[in-house]
Amino acid sequence: MFTGIITDVGRITAVTGSGDKVVTLHTAYDLLSVDIGASISCAGVCLTVVDKNDSEFSVDVTQETFSVTSLGNWKAGTEVNLERSLKIGDELGGHIVTGHVDCMGTISRFEIIDDSIAMDVLVPANFAHLIAQKGSVTIDGASLTVNAVNDTENGTEFSINLIPHTQAVTSFRNNQCGDKVNVEFDILARYVARLQIKS
Repeated sequence: MFTGIITDVGRITAVTGSGDKVVTLHTAYDLLSVDIGASISCAGVCLTVVDKNDSEFSVDVTQETFSVTSLGNWKAGTEVNLERSLKIGDELGGHIVTGHVDCMGTISRFEIIDDSIAMDVLVPANFAHLIAQKGSVTIDGASLTVNAVNDTENGTEFSINLIPHTQAVTSFRNNQCGDKVNVEFDILARYVARLQIKS
């Protein structure tokens, strides 16, 4: 379980293997406090630490994960939003995030406006009922607030505002139009939608 508050931007140092792969990331985390088997959100995907040294940790990524997330674009040098798993008593500064990606979205607008960046993300129309104006959404592991929602013939597009702080502490500073991002919708919205089907 996570909160969507990014606590480090890691950098991929190696991707090895064929089919399933081992990905190694450099991090500023104190890895003495990270156990083998611990969960870390990497660009919004909950992955398990399988190896580590003083400054790097490795995770296994299966072909299934590559097929349903943007991790297939990872290569050495890629910056990745990181968050360690939530501990009982930690501040819930964002919202409840599972690290289970619902879909890949496509950045359809990435426009600098004053000091902020206006980012629009297009997702398949079948997820429209899970997105609400002023609601929460997780993009590449970061908890963000939806400014507006627009249903189009190509899917559902929602707007995010990236303030300077968010740009400074996340990997979004490297994004551009056309990029694929990992999207996880608010878990409460998913349960409400399920209850409406049952009622």
